[in-house]
Amino acid sequence: MEVAIISGAGSGIGLATAKQLYDKGMCIVGVGRDAGKLADLEKQINDPDRLVTLSVDIAADDAPTQIVDLALDRFGGIDFLVNNAGIGGPKPLHETDDETLDRFLGIMLRAPFRLTREVIPHLKPGSAIINVTSTFAVVGGRRGGAYSAAKGGLTALTLHIACEYGAQGIRANCVAPGVTVTDMVRERLNDKAFRRMNVDMTPHTRLGEVDDVASTIAFLCSPGGAFINGQTIVVDGGWSSTKYLSPEALNAG
Repeated sequence: MEVAIISGAGSGIGLATAKQLYDKGMCIVGVGRDAGKLADLEKQINDPDRLVTLSVDIAADDAPTQIVDLALDRFGGIDFLVNNAGIGGPKPLHETDDETLDRFLGIMLRAPFRLTREVIPHLKPGSAIINVTSTFAVVGGRRGGAYSAAKGGLTALTLHIACEYGAQGIRANCVAPGVTVTDMVRERLNDKAFRRMNVDMTPHTRLGEVDDVASTIAFLCSPGGAFINGQTIVVDGGWSSTKYLSPEALNAG
C-alpha cells in the first residue's frame, strides 16, 4: 500500500489532499502544528490503520526525523511527499523585517528542503514529491515580498530535484494555486479591491476550491502523472496566464 506524507494536513488544501489520497487507497501521514485540526482530520477519515498524524513545528530542527521515523515505523515506507505547509500575510519588501523574512523562508523553503532531504533516501522508483507553491512564484505580485521569495525558491528546488533524482524514478513537480476559497478568503471577498483583483480578473465562472488543488496533487501521485517531471501546474482558472477583465469591471464607473 502506498504511503503519503502531507504537511499542513490539518486544514485547507492539505486536508483535502489527505482525504483524496486516502480515498485512492493510500496510507496517510498527516503533519501539522495544530493538534486540534489534526484531530478533526482523524475524525473525518476515521481509520487509524491507514492514518497517523503528528503535531510538530515543521520548521523545528528535529521535525524531518520525527516525520520520517513515524512514516517508516507505522507503514514501512514512503512513496509520496506533499510539501504543503505555509503561512500568509506577506508584506512588500520594504516593509519586511528580518524576523518576518526568516519566518517565511523557514516554513516555506528551509522546512521543505530539509524534509525532502530526509525523505529522498527512502523513495523508490515511481515515487514523487509535490511542492505546493503559488501564482506568486509564477508572476510578480504586489505585497509578495518574503512569500514570493520562498515560493520562488521552492520552485527552483523542485527543478533541481527533478533533474538530480529523475533518473532514479523519483519525480518532482509544483502545484501553484491561485486564490483558493477558504474561510479567510471568503471574508476578503467583501473587499472591493480584492474582488477586482481576483474575481474580476479570473476567466472562469468561480474561484478555485481546495478540492481543485487537491485533485491536481492526487493526479501527480497517480499513474496518469507518471511521466510528468519538473513542471509547475498552475491551478487558478486562467488568472495568471491571461489579461482577462470581467464585463462588470470593464463597465464600472
